[in-house]
Amino acid sequence: MDFRIPADIAAYLVELDQFIEREIKPLQAKDDNERFFDHRREWARTDFENQGLPRHEWEDLLRQMKRLADKAGHYRYALPKEFGGKDGTNLAMAIIREHLAAKGLGLHNDLQNESSIVGNLPTALMLRDFGTEEQKKLIPGILEGKLRISFGLTEPNHGSDATWMETRGVKDGKGWRINGAKMWNTGLHEATHDFVFARTSGKDGDAKGITCFIVPTKSEGFKVEEYLWTFNMPTDHPRISLTNVWVPHEAILGDPEDGLALAQHFVHENRIRQAASSLGAAQFCILESVKYAKERKPFGKPLSTNQAIQFPLAELHTEAAMLRALIRQTAWEMDQMSKPEVAIHLSDKVSMCNYRANRLVCEAADRAIQVHGGIGYSRHKPFEHIYRHHRRYRITEGSEEIQIRKVAGHLFGAIGKPKRNSVA
Repeated sequence: MDFRIPADIAAYLVELDQFIEREIKPLQAKDDNERFFDHRREWARTDFENQGLPRHEWEDLLRQMKRLADKAGHYRYALPKEFGGKDGTNLAMAIIREHLAAKGLGLHNDLQNESSIVGNLPTALMLRDFGTEEQKKLIPGILEGKLRISFGLTEPNHGSDATWMETRGVKDGKGWRINGAKMWNTGLHEATHDFVFARTSGKDGDAKGITCFIVPTKSEGFKVEEYLWTFNMPTDHPRISLTNVWVPHEAILGDPEDGLALAQHFVHENRIRQAASSLGAAQFCILESVKYAKERKPFGKPLSTNQAIQFPLAELHTEAAMLRALIRQTAWEMDQMSKPEVAIHLSDKVSMCNYRANRLVCEAADRAIQVHGGIGYSRHKPFEHIYRHHRRYRITEGSEEIQIRKVAGHLFGAIGKPKRNSVA
């Protein structure tokens, strides 16, 4: 087995680095855009007087970055060639996402907004794989940034227990009438549409009978009730209500009885990429701590001479190395299978990667704060920002408890099927 980074991916990392130096860093340095990344970042990004939403200047900068990356052919890398992408593999995306996150905080890769020069665009693929020919006409708008679709699955009273959702869709003439509420519809402040999941048949707890509707956000009865302020500001995560919202039958995306299949469509790709990003951010925290420990000399000698400093960082570095091997192996295996096969044979390994990497970055950021002392606790270092952002990953994309349960289900034979040529 060859564990080296494939030559084409290694070459592409060099190309990305050159693009960042040539195009992205100058943009970040222009017009005091550094305020979005230095100790002023939270204030610069957040309009505290406007519901805590992102400031327009911040989002304009992100759009400029995306346009540059798209023009250079990087932004759509993971998408199929039919959409202007490069058919980026799961292995390539895992390596790239780790590489970019390991560079630290910057315009090239700011995961607070899931923003990166190499984009992650799952809604376009959902429309491609499940949409009608008319619905697929939305795809160019999404890729050009003219349309944005939010994701309305979670509810005020229901998160991981999605089959118990209370939002209901009832037939009404040539369409459907939707009533209910949703939480954490990220990006809804500028979204043109929302994927709203509602029960249309069956009973609470049934996996079948849940439908995904493409709902225009300007529909009558569609209302943002509040934007929920979070540990990591700014916020673009609202609670919404749907009161007698009517949509035509053509608004249904995919099989009306199997909407949850749409919700799961991109979950494995998202989780492995998220794991890689968390790993990269964790490695950044570890190496920055090592560097600082060598430079800082309390009591006349470097911090790095103390085992109390060395040992915790050595353990974190070891876990990062082990995770890197598992993430890349799992991503490679994903590339050998169809999505349905991945769900059967690799879902547990993807969950292992995800929950362990998300936990690791929180531990690494916390350790970096401790090693750096008072300056580490301040906003003059990026560690508190990394911790606040990545802490949410232990809840989103399936909480770590849900993912551990999935691993246990495979381990004890309650779910999944025997692995094909797998070591686990």
